[in-house]
Amino acid sequence: MRTRALVLTFLALVAVGLAFVRGRRDASASAPSHGAFKVGLVFDVGGRGDKSFNDLSWAGLSRAQRELGAYTEFVEPTGAEDREAALRLFAARGFDLVIAVGFIFSRDVDEVARAHPKTRFACVDYAPPFVPGVKIPDNVTGLAFREQEGSFLVGAVAGLVSKTGHVGFVGGMDIPLIHKFEAGYRSGVQAVCGSCVVHVAYAGTTPDAFRDPAKGKAIALAQIAAGSDVLFHASGSTGLGVFGAARDAHVQAIGVDADQWDEAPGAVLTSMTKQADVSVFDAIAAAKKDELGAGMRVLGLAEQGVDYVHEGAHGALIPAAVRARVEALRREVIEGKRQVPFE
Repeated sequence: MRTRALVLTFLALVAVGLAFVRGRRDASASAPSHGAFKVGLVFDVGGRGDKSFNDLSWAGLSRAQRELGAYTEFVEPTGAEDREAALRLFAARGFDLVIAVGFIFSRDVDEVARAHPKTRFACVDYAPPFVPGVKIPDNVTGLAFREQEGSFLVGAVAGLVSKTGHVGFVGGMDIPLIHKFEAGYRSGVQAVCGSCVVHVAYAGTTPDAFRDPAKGKAIALAQIAAGSDVLFHASGSTGLGVFGAARDAHVQAIGVDADQWDEAPGAVLTSMTKQADVSVFDAIAAAKKDELGAGMRVLGLAEQGVDYVHEGAHGALIPAAVRARVEALRREVIEGKRQVPFE
């Protein structure tokens, strides 16, 4: 049995190794020079091209390559086995920093980090272990955000611009992380429109819920039929279906993580942004200087880690009076005068 397990592990590492070749050629044109700071990144479900969280992380990695001279590679895994194997292979090859993108990596990162105590790991949207006596490994840095605060702002926008008094929320996977988006959104809507109704639905209970545009469109159409004229999604590429439904029904949608205006110009009212690109770049810069501490690094409105699109052409659909009201709410949150729920 042990021999069979070793063979399977070897085959998995070989398969992941082939993915590394593709990733290295995209991210770096040459082999690392002697002494180069080496960073390996393993993408979340959906990989690059999601116009959201993965693409932001890719932007941070690319910036580190350009500005810090880091040697970078990436892997787009297809399943849980590939995720762990990719992390292990980066560590085994002597990479200085290994970054995992997405909460689903949290347990994998912890296990691999304990097996490779001399390698530094970081995880975007890391969920710390909530087990008595179990702590975050000393070589792991959790990069997290107070998503509820940014969602609170777009919820206020939705409540102020809605003409029907009904707004929608489309979540991806039904998990605590996405519940933070929902809780903040609900709170923002209720802060400005106590009579508004928030319709909520999730695309599923597995990671595939983040890559199902057809399901996203079906949920959005149901919420529109119930009267919703503003829809906020926190669902990865599933949200592309939400945009399509909003565009077809001539209602407005709110993007997530990145400015998603280009996905449905004229239908995207705003987007709740999460500066994952800055978080990834800053983690690499700190690690290169040997200043990346263990534990959690959590960013919210006060740290400019979350925000919403409200300036320029992509924020032009927000009326000036609405923008002024929402900015006043922002100040209340930053000054500690208003607490935004996360569940």
